[in-house]
Amino acid sequence: MRLRHTAAWAGVTAAALMVTSACGTDGAKSAAKAVDKADLIMAALTRATDRTENVGSAQVRMTTQAATTSPITMDGTFSWGHGFAFDVMLDTRATQMQQLHATAKTRSVFVDGAYYYDIDPQPSGPLKGKEWMKIDASAVFGDKGAQAFQGNSGAGSPALAMKGLKYANNVDDLGKETVDGQSATHYRAVVDKDHLGKFKEAFGDQNSLFGSTTGGGDSITMDIWVGAKDLPVRMKERFGSMTVTMDFEKFGATAPIKAPPAAQTGDVTELVKNSTAQQRG
Repeated sequence: MRLRHTAAWAGVTAAALMVTSACGTDGAKSAAKAVDKADLIMAALTRATDRTENVGSAQVRMTTQAATTSPITMDGTFSWGHGFAFDVMLDTRATQMQQLHATAKTRSVFVDGAYYYDIDPQPSGPLKGKEWMKIDASAVFGDKGAQAFQGNSGAGSPALAMKGLKYANNVDDLGKETVDGQSATHYRAVVDKDHLGKFKEAFGDQNSLFGSTTGGGDSITMDIWVGAKDLPVRMKERFGSMTVTMDFEKFGATAPIKAPPAAQTGDVTELVKNSTAQQRG
């Protein structure tokens, strides 16, 4: 079972929106400078952030592109009203999970700081007779990095990611564009990793699965297209060798996301951690 590859991709999906940089002192100083330069941009982004935070969830389509892999697309629900969670369908072959699941699509759930994959019960090992595979976020980001996604902070969510825009080194208004048939204003921001706050651990740890998969980097570039209703139409982030694009299909009115029953779940967190340590030598 290629668990290390599976875990690496899973980490990308959660960290794709971790540009929720620093809500601390350093971030506040950067924000003040940004407002002085472009208060109209900040006002527009603040309205969009507030609207996104209030709706609490969305139906999305996300594509992850890395330098060494084919694009991976997933469709489903992202929720951030009571902590960040998602429930999506992904391509089994693209994520190299054919040995674990025979059908073309695999359901993936992220909730309470852990990833779950709907699999076929295996004949032996930690997944023997289990319908779900669990990988804790610590296996992907490292123990310190995973702490950024715990609790009810909404870490990793679109709303918190948008809040990070005001703390960026610079934010530009690139004008009107048509995205998914909608007229939207295109904004671009760059956040260096010194302003990632608690997410710096997840982003910069070369010994973690996420760090080794993306190659790390000195900054995150985020593009956001805001539509007529002050809600994002598309978000795109580039960090290291990876680009993640999220298109918002519909906001709000999504079902609650819950973890699968523990009795049906096999935990492979330690197996993945050990495999990562062995590959690092």
